[in-house]
Amino acid sequence: MDTEQARTFLAVVAAGNFVMAAERLHVTQSTVSTRIRTLETQLGCRLFVRNKGGATLTSAGRRFQKHASTLVRTVEQARHDVGIAEGFRATLTIGARIGLWDQFLLRQLPALLATATDLSVRAEIGVERDLMEGLVEGRIDVAVMYTPQSRPGLRVEPLFDDRLVLASTKPLRRSALGPHYVCIDWGPEYIARHGASFPEFFGAALSVNIGWLGLQHVLDNGGSGYFPVRLVRPYLKSGRLTIDSGRPEFTITAYAVYPADADDSVIGPALALIRQAAGREREPDDGDHSRR
Repeated sequence: MDTEQARTFLAVVAAGNFVMAAERLHVTQSTVSTRIRTLETQLGCRLFVRNKGGATLTSAGRRFQKHASTLVRTVEQARHDVGIAEGFRATLTIGARIGLWDQFLLRQLPALLATATDLSVRAEIGVERDLMEGLVEGRIDVAVMYTPQSRPGLRVEPLFDDRLVLASTKPLRRSALGPHYVCIDWGPEYIARHGASFPEFFGAALSVNIGWLGLQHVLDNGGSGYFPVRLVRPYLKSGRLTIDSGRPEFTITAYAVYPADADDSVIGPALALIRQAAGREREPDDGDHSRR
């Protein structure tokens, strides 16, 4: 068994089907199928049940998943250890959405670098699908995201709730969202609640999957969109954005996700700082202009 087979297995698990796994691995679907068949032959069992809905793990596949994760993580850790810059004992990779780096994780990096001086830190940006795949494959040590998936061997820890408010460059006068509204994908739960709150909304001229892109567009060109108060607070104070308090608000929870068997001497300093910062986010802000 080689790591490519284990990595392909984990890619199918993360994607849910062979076609998307092939796209993510930049190989053909037949290559993915061949690798999985070879792996099943070597293990002497069937790992997936393929149907119209995709590929579902068998009981043997679920048991093998933790071993595949360990194998890939061990190889990645070996690469980290071999490639560590001189003077550092380990590499710590932290991944998150750009909106969770901005005004949150990014502020913790200086303290982490000052506290864990023997760690080389790698910071990555990605959406939930990429972050989960990185965790499963062992490329990411700690990830902060909104909608984590349940995976064997991963620990999911709630951090804080982001309150999403409708922020606009000009006061909105009608109940409709308006022609300059930017639709931002904050995850499936948000999309469902947004649709229930605005049944007359059938799509926007501009849709983005990264909140930072939507925010920059609104600031540069005018318009509105739903953003975490944490991100727009500076613009509320300066008057560049306003909040219509009569509009629906939404809440999405940020989580820290990391391997349950991770080396605490490596991820521990980062988790401690993330938890402390999350505690501050949970504290009420008396200067929150969006509640006025």
